[in-house]
Amino acid sequence: MTTVARAAAGLLALLLLLPLAGCAAEPALPSVVLKGQSFRVEIADDFEEQSRGLMFRRDLPRDQGMLFVYAQAQPQAFWMLNCEIALDILYFDGEGRFINGHYAVPPCRTAQCPTYESKRPARWVLELGAGVGRALDLREGDRLEFPASLAP
Repeated sequence: MTTVARAAAGLLALLLLLPLAGCAAEPALPSVVLKGQSFRVEIADDFEEQSRGLMFRRDLPRDQGMLFVYAQAQPQAFWMLNCEIALDILYFDGEGRFINGHYAVPPCRTAQCPTYESKRPARWVLELGAGVGRALDLREGDRLEFPASLAP
């Protein structure tokens, strides 16, 4: 076999294997527990991830969400610019206790989006699909349980 033929055969083998690379298992998402329900969450713990949030998502499974993690509790205000789906936005203090929530917050498609604020400084913000947070019947002080790597 010539060098060119061997190179072509190697390239063909590589091209045949590339589609299989997409089949590799995605890393498992960490879970949080709220009122006995477990939610797999993407972690947004840096400025870029927090700025992007769940923008441009067309769906969100009921058992998944995004957990925004801040270094310390501070006043929080979220908006829905470029979001495609309605969300429940849930605020938790530095100890993981529920402060308040905004439910079924609609997407915003204008330049002037309203903000949805925490009533007190929050260290954790959990976004779930619209209706999921309300169905939990959350009360002020309810605890969010974290994976050990994120525990307060």
